[in-house]
Amino acid sequence: GVAVVGSRSATVYGKRISHALGRDLAKNGIPVISGLAYGIDGEAHAGALEAEGITIAVLGCGVDVIYPAQNSSLFAQIAKNGLLVSEYPLGTPPEAFRFPKRNRIISGLSLGVVVVEATVKSGSLITAGLALDQGREVFAVPGRVDSPKSMGAHRLLQQGARLVHNAADILDELHLSSMLHLDVPGVSPAADDGGMSEEEQHLFSCLDTYPINIDELALLSGYDAGMLADLLVRLELRGMVRQLPGQQYELCMQ
Repeated sequence: GVAVVGSRSATVYGKRISHALGRDLAKNGIPVISGLAYGIDGEAHAGALEAEGITIAVLGCGVDVIYPAQNSSLFAQIAKNGLLVSEYPLGTPPEAFRFPKRNRIISGLSLGVVVVEATVKSGSLITAGLALDQGREVFAVPGRVDSPKSMGAHRLLQQGARLVHNAADILDELHLSSMLHLDVPGVSPAADDGGMSEEEQHLFSCLDTYPINIDELALLSGYDAGMLADLLVRLELRGMVRQLPGQQYELCMQ
């Protein structure tokens, strides 16, 4: 399989990328391995389950202990449709020292490890180091250069990790794409300029795959609140833009 790991306190961008990688790897028959942590790990598992693929959760506690509690529903789905793995006896509590130790199992079960978001002191970098020791490939997803949550992944890229845009990059590097039906979305926005009005095109050009709040969007576009609301609804109905909590907006991916 392929491991997808990263920050517990992930950004909206990181969660979306992790979910998409988990989904698209699973669609192509690749088991998705992670640690069932909140954030990047959980999204990778959820993406694989969405694709009705195989996902493996390596736990830092007994397999009968649900941790974190926020992932109880995900835990139940993996127990039913995937695999829960632990080297610890039943009832073992989730103590902090157990999680770095279990990372060698995550990397050991994998052909490669993908780090989506990580700080420079993240446990995900421990997993990446273990992967190298075990002769596995290491991949990293680039993020914002001004975000602490991207610094770990960027450091891995500086050290020679393979840059990942999507699941196709991973499958190509692992020489798996020729054996599988590869139907992996690209990273470009889902847009068809031909059907948009001039105002819609202008607003679309002000948006990015990173969330932007409504006030910043008004300043960038120059549109008043009424026109901005109308245009955003139109773009949402076209499937080009999605609204996030806090009146933030981002481009949809294909």
